[in-house]
Amino acid sequence: MFTARKLPLILGTLIMLFSPSASFAEEAFSDSKKAEIGEIVKNYLMTHPELIQDAMNALDQKQKEAEAATQKAALASLSDDLIKAENGVVLGNPKGDVTFVEIFDYNCGYCKKSLSDMVGLMKDDPKLRLILRDFPVLGPDSVEASVVALAVRKQLNAEQYMTFHKQLLTSRGRVGKEKAMQVAKDLGVDMVRLAKDVDSGEARPFIQSTMRAADALRIGGTPAFVVGDGVIVGAVGQESLASAIKSVRTCGKTAC
Repeated sequence: MFTARKLPLILGTLIMLFSPSASFAEEAFSDSKKAEIGEIVKNYLMTHPELIQDAMNALDQKQKEAEAATQKAALASLSDDLIKAENGVVLGNPKGDVTFVEIFDYNCGYCKKSLSDMVGLMKDDPKLRLILRDFPVLGPDSVEASVVALAVRKQLNAEQYMTFHKQLLTSRGRVGKEKAMQVAKDLGVDMVRLAKDVDSGEARPFIQSTMRAADALRIGGTPAFVVGDGVIVGAVGQESLASAIKSVRTCGKTAC
């Protein structure tokens, strides 16, 4: 997006187009000539302001392409870690032909919105392997909820865990340890064992692993989805996610 503080940079770049190099500009133009060129450029941009937006759009596109290239390079080295069952919770078809990773926070409104997309994907695609990776970035209570959730997975099968997961994401208010423990209790979890597992610290390495992966992939918010060779950030909807999964099956990439 164009901002006023970027105008000097744009003007400077355009002025430089009048000469092959900075040293040449210093030698070729006097101060008055530089001022004259600057005025010409300024007047031209005032007459054709759409050029500024065009330049910024081109810059934004270039930055997005660079970001995507960086993500793909990072993903190549992180792929095995992200899809390991022991580092997350596996739902859907454990032997599915496409692995789809959701990186989420229990207190993320957009993650709550995306829950129906995840349910829909698993319902419509029996060959999809879904992995949940806790990325508790929205406060201490998010961390506490994830610690409980990762401990709960040791006692529940996939269907039961999905019930636990949905109840946390659809609950009102902030989700922390107390609410997560209550939901687990309602589902018949052995609370003595759960308390021991929560206090053991076993969940921390899994959360830290996701944190490191998210940092390498430059994921700054939730939800984020990893599928194929790409990362999709935000509540983009089931149709967009299904399209990416279809592309992976077709050409092995998020977008063919």
